[in-house]
Amino acid sequence: MESVRIAVIGGSGLYNMPEIADIKRYEVDTPFGQPSAPIVVGTLRGKRVAFLPRHGIGHVFTPSTVPYRANIFALKQLGVRQIIAVNACGSLREDYAPGDIVMPHQLVDYTKAERGGRSFFDTGLVGHVSVADPFCATLREDAYEAVQRAGGKAHADGTFVIVEGPRFSTRGESQIFRQLGCDIIGMTTCPEAFLAREAEICYATMAHITDYDVWHHSEAPVTVDMVVETLHRNVETAQQAIANCVQALDSERDCECHHALDNAIMTSHQHVSAEAVERLRPLVGRFFD
Repeated sequence: MESVRIAVIGGSGLYNMPEIADIKRYEVDTPFGQPSAPIVVGTLRGKRVAFLPRHGIGHVFTPSTVPYRANIFALKQLGVRQIIAVNACGSLREDYAPGDIVMPHQLVDYTKAERGGRSFFDTGLVGHVSVADPFCATLREDAYEAVQRAGGKAHADGTFVIVEGPRFSTRGESQIFRQLGCDIIGMTTCPEAFLAREAEICYATMAHITDYDVWHHSEAPVTVDMVVETLHRNVETAQQAIANCVQALDSERDCECHHALDNAIMTSHQHVSAEAVERLRPLVGRFFD
């Protein structure tokens, strides 16, 4: 496989954009199974970019069954250093309206299922990674400016609460999340963002607001039709924002995200098996070679 520094995780509309050229598809195997779909690599604004549909071709994975570990590990194997994610979300505040795009700065994890594993450090090797600030600040700023250049209404921050799904919230849940100070609500950023940090990859998301969840009494409760309609309207803006962001990125820049494991591994080297090291070599090989 070729080496790629930038990746986009989102829907199929993002890798069907007309600007992408020289497309190749890679079937990738990982210790955690196969990713959601073959990884599409193409040239966008002069840079090779990997595109991965989070829910698979045809949207076959629920938020709970997305193979998050395989997705992030596969991108790490490709050499990815920066991930731009794209999510649909609901708004929990009046001034964040449907059609707006938010670059959240914080996460609240309300998911419940195992989701195929929440950490790469599950057996034989213990690591405790800091996610106090779960999104890369530099990449967030790049994404914010890219959305503005694309003509979208952008919000530079927000607290993103992630719920299990696949159902939408009750009105009671929606009101509680508002009282907790959350700004937007979605289903797929956890554990994706945390796994990216464990893999020492910069990660930020462009969260596209499709609805007011169910708290807003003068607006209709969220439905699938509402989400899809808003996403379709936003596809052109999303594509342009992604292209703008890719163009602006310094794909070789160093970041503290790339050193997240420097003081995180707790297991003594003499107690780490060769099998454990080999399994996680793309993540931890530099500590054991």
